[in-house]
Amino acid sequence: MEDRQPHVFLACEVFKGVVYTPASDLQTQFLDAGLHAAPKKLNTKVQEEINTILEPSIIVLGYGLCGNGLNNIKAGKHTLIIPKMDDCIAMFMGGREKYLEEFSKDPGTYYLTKGWLEAETHPLSEYKRCVEKYGEETANYVMDSQYQHYHRLRFVAHSQDDLDAYRPIALEVAEFCRRWDMQYDEYLGATDFVSALEKTVASPAQADDAFIIVQPGETLTQDMFR
Repeated sequence: MEDRQPHVFLACEVFKGVVYTPASDLQTQFLDAGLHAAPKKLNTKVQEEINTILEPSIIVLGYGLCGNGLNNIKAGKHTLIIPKMDDCIAMFMGGREKYLEEFSKDPGTYYLTKGWLEAETHPLSEYKRCVEKYGEETANYVMDSQYQHYHRLRFVAHSQDDLDAYRPIALEVAEFCRRWDMQYDEYLGATDFVSALEKTVASPAQADDAFIIVQPGETLTQDMFR
């Protein structure tokens, strides 16, 4: 991996204001958080952004596998570095092992983060958009089909400040989700992996085994996340 190449941080907007990128020569690009709800669109958009980078670069992706949205992403002339995670929730919780531990305890959990709340990517905002587009009856049917199997709403943050600042919005979402008897709780994650991501963005050559490295000409595949 040639560390003298340009560095690019291409990430979901949930990392905006969370992962700090002070280097003046670092290119950053944040994509719409709503793309995670449509993995095919996410795949297309990420690939388009990679393809528009003309000079061979080291690109750190602020994504996990994200519902298989990053499966078959092609590096082209670049080197890609991707967190070996299923999604950003695991990153905010401190790492994949912690996420899997919590998931095994209660798989029927819907997660909120600061980024999802800011981007209005959560059941309450989705319901409002659905009502505007289809009407209340259809919106209720669509939402029930999508969320009736969840029984817990968990707000995950990597700092107490974020928990305190975004709790009022999270509680509004929780009140709406009571229609499915979801119980609300909060989870203060760890900064370990976010710090590791920041270090990798600043110095890609230091990426450890928590990251996948895709060399030029290679393709990122689902199997690499195991």
